[in-house]
Amino acid sequence: MIPMSSHTADPTVQICRSCGGGAPLDVHFCPQCTKVLALGRHGDFFSFLGVARKLNLDASELESRFRGLSRQFHPDYFYNASPAERRASLERSSYLNDAYRTLKQPVARIAYLLELEGFAANASDPSRASKEVPPALLEEVFALNEELDTVRELRASGAPPAEWQARLALAREPIERKRAEHEDQLRALSEKWDAHVDARGPEEDRRAILAALKERMLERNYINNLLATIEREMAGSESLKPEV
Repeated sequence: MIPMSSHTADPTVQICRSCGGGAPLDVHFCPQCTKVLALGRHGDFFSFLGVARKLNLDASELESRFRGLSRQFHPDYFYNASPAERRASLERSSYLNDAYRTLKQPVARIAYLLELEGFAANASDPSRASKEVPPALLEEVFALNEELDTVRELRASGAPPAEWQARLALAREPIERKRAEHEDQLRALSEKWDAHVDARGPEEDRRAILAALKERMLERNYINNLLATIEREMAGSESLKPEV
């Protein structure tokens, strides 16, 4: 199910397939007939778990909500129910698992928010991260490529592993520093997003924060790709250097 953006025309109620009654979007059981509601094409992981669309979520509260909902519509409790209600419980249980698995991880939470808000643009796609060098990382990529060429020449000439592995360890340091910087930037932007949500800030600010989060995610993925390249070289395997 592809969630709709909060800024599109979402439905205001969900319809019970058992009795035809209407129910608010944030409930799981029909107020009229008490049957578990089928999962429609509305809502999102945040609203399903009953939490604000923020990036700093309390882990214990999230787990508590997950366990509480699991007990409410786990398929085992609907063994003797009608086929339609059993199917609805399965749908909601599966969606609940997906929601909890996504929102409990800070980085996955950011990627999901970007998707939800229409800013994904493959922000969580590793293949894009491996092909497009973010401008902020050009200096590190050029320096690393030069060092990788040197390391491969040393390895091909039969140099002792300790020699070229030491060079790789040094080459890793500026990349690790960049990763730490980006983690700090993501945390700061997450706090800024949450403050914007609380204040119901202007649309212009909302889009600026989301655009910045998207860029940091793309850069983060590329940094991880660089570190993975270093790891492969440390193991002495042949690999393609990052494309520039």
